Amino acid sequence: MIRPDLFPRWLLLLSALLLPPLPSVAAERDPATHFFHDSFGNLQEELETAREEGKKGVMLFFEMDDCPFCHRMKQQVLNQPDVQDYFRKHFRLLTIDIEGDVELVDFDGNETTEKAFATKKHRVRATPVIAFFDLDGKRIARYIGATRDAREFMLLGRYVAEEHYKNGSFTRFKRAQRGQ
Repeated sequence: MIRPDLFPRWLLLLSALLLPPLPSVAAERDPATHFFHDSFGNLQEELETAREEGKKGVMLFFEMDDCPFCHRMKQQVLNQPDVQDYFRKHFRLLTIDIEGDVELVDFDGNETTEKAFATKKHRVRATPVIAFFDLDGKRIARYIGATRDAREFMLLGRYVAEEHYKNGSFTRFKRAQRGQ
């Protein structure tokens, strides 16, 4: 064992300088608290809240517990502060468990369960599915699967928030953005 009083201080300083820096994880934020909004399961009330807050609409993230693509979205995309800030500025953000028995009130005021709402009303079979609804509860855009990365997810947000969905598909919008 090396006695500390015999170990040169300059060697300690040199070894500290040569160590690689630790990666910064401070930039990431938990999507459960920084991306998604809390909800009591009444989508009509969520529309009203979105109107009051000046949002463009409501985004539903259809998911299930054992979905690896849902987990990847949360760990690599929805945890990014710029993504969280942009989407929270423009949308009410809610999750729907496609296997869930939790009761909710849909956009039309009908009582149902998350499972029935997802599978019967919106035909969600695989997850994730990202669906955007205008302030009247009408679905205006739908994306099936995980986005490639945060950049593509931000493009999806812009596609809806800036109302590009009125002029064509998301694929066409993405192509046009690459050309700029």
